[in-house]
Amino acid sequence: MLPMISSRSYKPLTLQDFFNDDFFPTLTKSSNTLPAVNIRESEKAFYLDLAIPGMDRKNLKIELKDDTLTISSEYKEENEEKNEGYRRKEFSYSTFCRSFYLPENIDSEKIEASYKDGVLEIEIPKKEEEKKVKSREVKIS
Repeated sequence: MLPMISSRSYKPLTLQDFFNDDFFPTLTKSSNTLPAVNIRESEKAFYLDLAIPGMDRKNLKIELKDDTLTISSEYKEENEEKNEGYRRKEFSYSTFCRSFYLPENIDSEKIEASYKDGVLEIEIPKKEEEKKVKSREVKIS
């Protein structure tokens, strides 16, 4: 996609204009945005679905520390091109980190995750609750 030319009157750009202006906003490749997340709950588990299109699963990290589940990613890419008379080097960097406080009733040993078609799905099972004994009367013999 080519950058759009601003609607202001034409004036020659200085190098300082290039770095301080929104003149070429589409040329920026780095990204530090948070992925969208859907959270669902059933009787047996919580489910997190994060939209992370284009991400490689090897760059994803899921960590559970105390009662906090943290999902993060870091991606770096460098391209260097050398041809006759010119040289070009471009790089991109993308990162995000999302944390979620988990309730006490989860079974942290059974958390599972899968990544398919740009969606990271995390299942956080709940602990099975002990069945409470209904009150009853005890007969004396």
